[in-house]
Amino acid sequence: MRLSTYFLPTLKETPAEAQIASHRLMLRAGMVRQSASGIYTWLPLGLRVLKNIERIVREEQNAAGAQELLMPTIQSADLWRESGRYDAYGKEMLRITDRHEREMLYGPTNEELITQIFRDNVRSYREMPKILYQIQWKFRDEVRPRFGVMRGREFLMKDCYSFAMDYEGAKKAYEVMFNAYLKTFKRMGLTAIPMAADSGAIGGSLSHEFHILAETGESGVFYDVAYDELAAKDEIDLETLSKLYAVTDEKHDSSAANCPPAERLKEARGIEVGHIFYLGTKYSKAMNAVVPGPGGETVLAEMGCYGIGVSRLMGAIIEAYHDDRGIKWPEAVAPFKVGLINLKAGDATCDKTCEDIYRSLSENGVEVLYDDRDDRAGVKFADMDLIGLPWQLVAGPKGLAVGVVELKNRLSGEKVELSVEAALARLTA
Repeated sequence: MRLSTYFLPTLKETPAEAQIASHRLMLRAGMVRQSASGIYTWLPLGLRVLKNIERIVREEQNAAGAQELLMPTIQSADLWRESGRYDAYGKEMLRITDRHEREMLYGPTNEELITQIFRDNVRSYREMPKILYQIQWKFRDEVRPRFGVMRGREFLMKDCYSFAMDYEGAKKAYEVMFNAYLKTFKRMGLTAIPMAADSGAIGGSLSHEFHILAETGESGVFYDVAYDELAAKDEIDLETLSKLYAVTDEKHDSSAANCPPAERLKEARGIEVGHIFYLGTKYSKAMNAVVPGPGGETVLAEMGCYGIGVSRLMGAIIEAYHDDRGIKWPEAVAPFKVGLINLKAGDATCDKTCEDIYRSLSENGVEVLYDDRDDRAGVKFADMDLIGLPWQLVAGPKGLAVGVVELKNRLSGEKVELSVEAALARLTA
């Protein structure tokens, strides 16, 4: 993609309404624009990151055995009356009446609808267990939306639901999703701390929140250093993990039986990006979601639900990876891998070298944002640091005169001078 034609409306000044780093940088880097309170348009650069986050979430859900479907954003109020939540949910639910005076709602979550889908279509224990998920937009009418996409009213969420014949089957699905979450966040370059949590409006008993560590995180977290040791493992046993201490600051109790001694207790800042629940039969009982067992008996499905804030994750990643110049994207979610900077557009050697580099990287599957604008070098460097691509490849007259280009790693700040061939080899490795 050529920056001269790319829609990237960057800002030099920070908008007054932006209170946290991710909101400031997403606006300044031309990733989003607010269209109404807590509702955002995703511009091309921001959408590329959002799609990369969505792709990783989807790949790990599929690898865990979950199957993707897509439910509507608009739901019938009658379904929510079946579960007893229509009147209880509160003003966060956007209630709608259609032209036939039927009561509808813009879904803040999907327990009722997925339970209906299961109830109406699964006929035998032979079809069990099932794990179904979607990545879909939600709406919750927050009284004070703030912090950009971190606490907006419209947001993209991955919500997943498991159905089993008994508690052991439900617990197995819970453990599968638990580990899928750890793998998902790890692939994005994030350190995730799972901690026992309240179930809130969703309901259920067994519950964990996943907080990713960031210096500017919204919550204080306290956790056993053993979490760092477990993080290197591919699979974590839930029984072992449940014995470890991990809480947010409002629940911290140094006298708790499982609170480790001071030398093993770590304190950090965190941002909640995922929440999983064992629901039991809360919804299957209310909505009569039963499955005929092997002896003909009817069994209430044991359910679990598992959410990841996909759009919220984008803000959380920026909170974890930024400096005073801009964003520093982990390569797995970056909108482009390389920012190619032509220091002197119009110079024959610079133009030809950059065109050759751009073509070579593109042909090798490397996503490149080529700054071919006729602008000052300082402007180009500032914009590239602001949008935070993992690599910057700089070609200028002085370097090319001696056969080198400069390769900069945005995360570490390391710069090296290499031949064009060596730079290409490193970026395509």
